[in-house]
Amino acid sequence: MRIFITGASGFLGQALTGALRTAGHGTVALVRRSPRANEVLWDPEQPLDPARLHDSDAVVHLAGKNIAGRWTAEFKREVLDSRVHGTRTMATAAAESFRQCGRPRVFVSAAGLGYGDRGDEPLTEESSFGKGFLAEVSQLWEAATAPAAAAGVRVVCLRIGVVLGREGGALKPMLLPFRLGLGGKVGSGRQFWSWVALDDVIGAMMFALQNPSLRGPVNVAAPSPVRNEEFVRTLARVLHRPAIFPVPAFVVRSLFGEMGQELLLNSYRVVPAKLQAAGYKFRYADLEAALRAQLG
Repeated sequence: MRIFITGASGFLGQALTGALRTAGHGTVALVRRSPRANEVLWDPEQPLDPARLHDSDAVVHLAGKNIAGRWTAEFKREVLDSRVHGTRTMATAAAESFRQCGRPRVFVSAAGLGYGDRGDEPLTEESSFGKGFLAEVSQLWEAATAPAAAAGVRVVCLRIGVVLGREGGALKPMLLPFRLGLGGKVGSGRQFWSWVALDDVIGAMMFALQNPSLRGPVNVAAPSPVRNEEFVRTLARVLHRPAIFPVPAFVVRSLFGEMGQELLLNSYRVVPAKLQAAGYKFRYADLEAALRAQLG
């Protein structure tokens, strides 16, 4: 396959590009600077000439502003715009290209866990969107893929959980305090964290590209979500450190505000129902095995 990728220089984009090339596929990165070989210039805020996608079998859209930061009104607007505008730009170009030449046939977009704080409720792709900023972003983000779906392109929106990878994702910023013996549960520790190993995020993306039964929202989270207290105990055990310094909820809210509430304190018990039904086999369904693989 020949696959066009936005966000190819990011944490997930680099890993996906490497995996696709290893598997014998061709990749083209969409970039916002002067393009080099196997690159195409694009601007998320401007229409993309659909002819640029005529030789693509698939598009993987991963670009968007990082949600880590102080969630001021301006920051939140930038996060929302980067996802909605960029996705709509790519989906519209993919739709026009498909109408003109039948390519690309697949449009895979990253998406968020927009279920809101749902306690112990198992959350499948059939569950409704929740409340909060991330839920709002996720709903509008997925809706922006509509032009491609309406044109007949198979669209897959990957709702990605807490990614565990040595060089990025949620794991990297946790390592220093835990290695210093300063780790501990966050808030009550009872909230579910729906984690997923980087290998399985990339595996799910490649599976989605080639599996015609997958379309619409798809949860990308390990089939064994754990409570925060279990997560921190497991990470501490893998690092041979104690986990005896809890971070109270009020401290999280004081330090990180709305972001801390939604990313650290809210509970998401996500079930990868569609992936499992389609036959995807998780490489890491066990948290300790996933952490040991990432941390050597």
